[in-house]
Amino acid sequence: MEKFRFSRKQLGIPYGVFLVCFVAAPLIVIIYYAFTNGEGRFTMENLLGFFSSPNTIGTLVYSFGIAVVTTCCCLLFAYPVAYILARSRLRHRSVILLLFIMPMWINFTLRITALKEILTILEGNLSYYPFLNTIIGMSYDFLPFMILPIYTTLLKLDNSLLEAACDLGADAFQVFIRVTLPLSVPGIISGIVMVFLPAMTNYVVLDMLYNSTYIMGSLIGAYFSAYDWHNGSMIALVLLLVILVFTLFTNQYTDEDTGSRGGVLRK
Repeated sequence: MEKFRFSRKQLGIPYGVFLVCFVAAPLIVIIYYAFTNGEGRFTMENLLGFFSSPNTIGTLVYSFGIAVVTTCCCLLFAYPVAYILARSRLRHRSVILLLFIMPMWINFTLRITALKEILTILEGNLSYYPFLNTIIGMSYDFLPFMILPIYTTLLKLDNSLLEAACDLGADAFQVFIRVTLPLSVPGIISGIVMVFLPAMTNYVVLDMLYNSTYIMGSLIGAYFSAYDWHNGSMIALVLLLVILVFTLFTNQYTDEDTGSRGGVLRK
């Protein structure tokens, strides 16, 4: 029997078709509607309308604020958890890590509904604290995405570097600040990207927690629901560019930090 052998180019054909159909084609459609009017003619009015509309700019700023606060909250909670799990000698640390990951396996609607019931018991009326409830819901939803990359990075740290720092006279705090923390920056950056980007567009949490304020995702959905594809596509395109710039910046920072082996230990 003849053996079927495929070249790398042939094996890459399905991935190429996937990219064309589900990445390139939708992007081309968005760009087309963003720079055309109802008659199909080229126009810059949609772009000018985005930057001249106080509602749109305010929504962008509000979305950015929610994403920043959510990312900071996740980082402040996730780093100590990841550090304890990675550096401790607990027998069942994998089980403890699993407890933080398990919510990812549960339906999103069920998790947020359960959180809504808990917040209702504590607050009585969720409409009194819409921003706080949004941050709690976002942090609860995206926390595993911050813990996992930091935990993986800390778990792979070379213990000989930490021992060398101790031999040079550094105490535990100096070892953490000058060695552990700089070496864990790639994991921190990965977690920030995985939390910040979806936090800017995830409007389902706001809807379920009775926050009527629009963020970018809900604003885009409102335009498309009203069959205003042109303004909706322009907002989506601007948001895509913001996310692209943010991703390129974080990737560049990660690449630069990966080349270093840690901080400088000075007495």
